[in-house]
Amino acid sequence: MKLIVGLGNPGPKYAGHRHNIGFMALDRIAADHGFGPWKGKHQGSLSEGRFGSDRVMLLKPETFMNNSGQSVQAAMSFYKLQPDDVVVMHDEIDLAPGKVKHKVGGGHAGHNGLRSLHAHIGPAYARVRLGVGHPGHKDRVPGYVLHDFSKADEEWLDDVLRGVSDGAPWLAAGDAARFMNAVGMRITPPRTQGNARNKPAKPDTAVAAEPEKQGEPQTDERSPMQKLLDRFR
Repeated sequence: MKLIVGLGNPGPKYAGHRHNIGFMALDRIAADHGFGPWKGKHQGSLSEGRFGSDRVMLLKPETFMNNSGQSVQAAMSFYKLQPDDVVVMHDEIDLAPGKVKHKVGGGHAGHNGLRSLHAHIGPAYARVRLGVGHPGHKDRVPGYVLHDFSKADEEWLDDVLRGVSDGAPWLAAGDAARFMNAVGMRITPPRTQGNARNKPAKPDTAVAAEPEKQGEPQTDERSPMQKLLDRFR
């Protein structure tokens, strides 16, 4: 069994924030793969489903970002899980927008949600780092991540969320390479040879209208004598 956690802050006020991309990823997975309804459990929202024989729990902690570890620890204790059964999806300012990386273990790099997880369950869980870009100066980071994605972000964000959802079965199976391949197929799809779909369509060949047929010439039924007379009229 896998526990896939998305980090974010609860409530409509935060729903579109960059900090909530982890919540967005879980919502897409649940919707695309027919998971059960979200229920309030373990200090969070929980949705259950399966990928084949693999049972999966999706968890969105509702303790606010800084205390995410409390909810994850409660769920792990209830289901008797170890850190290597847990995958955490979170925003990553050190990756460009639209970039996705998978890793196991490591530091929290100042991310308050990961800091809380480290304190409650240790660092040995897997992470899916969802790039949102950096505002350019560390003092601007809090305002940047606690702000809605812009209109310009919509296309790449949709590709990332679809890719994560496509790869979720492999993530549950513990196959990080195939998960990343599924994500890559969405964010950097292979080009069509010759880019044929972008070529302009050939104009329709005009079919020339056939000229209308003239009536058949009438048969001259005059007698030879009449023809001769008519010539001298």
